[in-house]
Amino acid sequence: MDILINVVLPLSLAIIMLSLGIGLTFGDFGRVLRTPKAFTIGAVAQVILLPVVTYITVRAFGLAPEIAVGFMLLSFCPGGVTSNMISRLAKGDVALSVSLTAVISLLSIITVPVLAAWSVVHFMGDAAPDVSVTSLAIAMFLITTLPVLIGVLIRHFATSFATRIEPLLTRIATVLFVVIVLAALAGNWQLFVDNLGTLGPALIILNALLLALGLVLARARALPWGQSKTISIETGIQNATLGITLAALISGQSEGFSAMALPSAVYGITMYIVAAPFVAWFRSR
Repeated sequence: MDILINVVLPLSLAIIMLSLGIGLTFGDFGRVLRTPKAFTIGAVAQVILLPVVTYITVRAFGLAPEIAVGFMLLSFCPGGVTSNMISRLAKGDVALSVSLTAVISLLSIITVPVLAAWSVVHFMGDAAPDVSVTSLAIAMFLITTLPVLIGVLIRHFATSFATRIEPLLTRIATVLFVVIVLAALAGNWQLFVDNLGTLGPALIILNALLLALGLVLARARALPWGQSKTISIETGIQNATLGITLAALISGQSEGFSAMALPSAVYGITMYIVAAPFVAWFRSR
């Protein structure tokens, strides 16, 4: 378990982020300037609306401190490869999805450490572990931002190689994601069973609510239907692997996954169940 948490987990996240970067081009970042309205709405939904709604949900369900922190950590995470894949399945604006994921992933090196440190102190009080914003930012850079940048550079300077390796990296990333989710659940199995009555409904309701609110926000701002679907998905689908990794970095536990990782681990399963009817509806329109 020590090797799994300290070596396999961060390495897995780095590979997942590399697979994201391999699928990006510099044009994906520049596209933000060509569609500022849609991007701004998506960014506001992810960076502001998502954490606020999550906080309200956590309070409404009266979740235990560590699990509440886990919910908040998940809410700070960008969409990742999964949101891009679901946007494609939903016939949304994939280019917008990729641009949002790319930029928000890079910005997360600034937003996530600060917000994560606040959440730990706010919910856990005197029991909170010491969280160094600087150390967390450096770790975020090494295992998320740097792999994305390397992937983008590979795509730019070795396009044919990137095209060949992208499917393999995606499959590896998927397998690693499943292993991490199952390991986090197994490491907190009794806690999972004890809290299933509130944890499951809270995650499902939160996920569905965010998908709906993202869509409502986009439609209220008169975005085209394709972009509206993407805003909905980017608001409701988060990078569960990053949430689990953040929990491990903050707790500092080497003997097992902390309770903070549990919401992201369960979410890694429930998000597909919740997203499925939305995707089916989106595809039909």
